[in-house]
Amino acid sequence: MTTPPQPPQGPYGPPPPQQNPYGQQPPPGPYPQQPPAAPYGYPPQPPQGPPGPWGQPGAPGYPQPPRKSRKGLVLGIVAGGLVLVIGGGFGLYKLIDAGADAAFPEATHRLVVEKTVLDGEFTLAEDMSDSKGKEIEDTPDVSVRDGKAVVAQYGSEENGVLVLSGMYGRLSSASFIRGKIMEGAAEADGAKLVVPAKEFKPAGYGIMVECQVVQSMEMGMTANTPMCAWGDGNTAAMIAVIRPDDLGKEPASLDLAKAAEETAKVRSEIRKPLG
Repeated sequence: MTTPPQPPQGPYGPPPPQQNPYGQQPPPGPYPQQPPAAPYGYPPQPPQGPPGPWGQPGAPGYPQPPRKSRKGLVLGIVAGGLVLVIGGGFGLYKLIDAGADAAFPEATHRLVVEKTVLDGEFTLAEDMSDSKGKEIEDTPDVSVRDGKAVVAQYGSEENGVLVLSGMYGRLSSASFIRGKIMEGAAEADGAKLVVPAKEFKPAGYGIMVECQVVQSMEMGMTANTPMCAWGDGNTAAMIAVIRPDDLGKEPASLDLAKAAEETAKVRSEIRKPLG
């Protein structure tokens, strides 16, 4: 039997191994093989990622970003609306017996926009005191002297939202202002009062808080929002807290006592002595 001729020796080593006649691949060499070059000298393209939400291929080599949940979108819209609704609670009040400066207590405390509230559950997303707060300050109010406003929006890791709208200065009638804040929020455009205001006195805080539930419609979903307000000689504010799990609840099932306690907690975190 005649031995077939061997291919000539290359200048840089032995020739490449011949294809096995039975279809088996030759054993791998000592060095990892590189992927074949793309035509025309372009680098090889990365593999396609997983399919997108509507069946189209995903971005090459990168995972698709998660789509925002419907509840998350609704909460964002509601939060923006709450800034207007809560801010509308401050307005032109007719104060009975306002007259003398003696009707206004000495200024001893102020409100500050903290980085976190409710024991760190909510983190500051936007401080609107210089914009929305200025609108509140520019609204005439005979029941407030030397008034300054704070407006802020907070978010949580669980996609909850907390909106703060308040004022500090020399306030002549705490209960009057508290009631007017609630009334103004309930009568704002797009808002519907579904649970009337009730008074609560959370244990350990020494402050009266009023809470109510206001309803709005966003993206075909009904949002029932508990809102609470306090007023004292130096500070008054409304707090609204919405968590995703609360969006679909019936208004009467929302825990206003808990909302009042959380409002009192926020007050203790943001109300600071002057000086």
